[in-house]
Amino acid sequence: MGKIIFYEDRNFGGQHHECMSDCSDLHSRFEQCRSIRVESGMFMIYDRPGFMGTQFYMKRGEYSDYMGMTGMNDCVRSCRMIPMHNGSYKMRLYEHFDMGGQMMELTDNCPNLNERFHMSNVNSCNVMDGHWLMYEQPNYRGRHYYMRPGQYKSFNEWSGNNSRIGSIRRLMDL
Repeated sequence: MGKIIFYEDRNFGGQHHECMSDCSDLHSRFEQCRSIRVESGMFMIYDRPGFMGTQFYMKRGEYSDYMGMTGMNDCVRSCRMIPMHNGSYKMRLYEHFDMGGQMMELTDNCPNLNERFHMSNVNSCNVMDGHWLMYEQPNYRGRHYYMRPGQYKSFNEWSGNNSRIGSIRRLMDL
């Protein structure tokens, strides 16, 4: 499935801890994290326990100084493995809370939500198939949010600070 290794020092030095599944509280396993190696799969890491706070998407690769790359601090407090998905992708976006107002449906990546649908505020959504990342800015930039299948009646449910979404991408392990 997936395997991520957290190192306390840059360039994969010092103590390390391996995860092969979700872990809601990493603080008891290590104090700080300065480099990360994702050997397989995809993960979201969070700076607070319980899959809360600032999140960052990690795909297979080596991150010898992940703090410099992401702008996050050395406090990795939880991680979530993103399961493989081999089927179709489908997501519905709504302009109002509780799945109300104008609805837009996505089945593929959307680099600019405003250009495609003439709308950039998303207040609720229904992820029917697949796993997605929603970005605050167009062209997959800025803060991003992991969306797994389910209904999100408010942007607060995906840890968003506001309803502004600029782009959306399917999560596929390439």
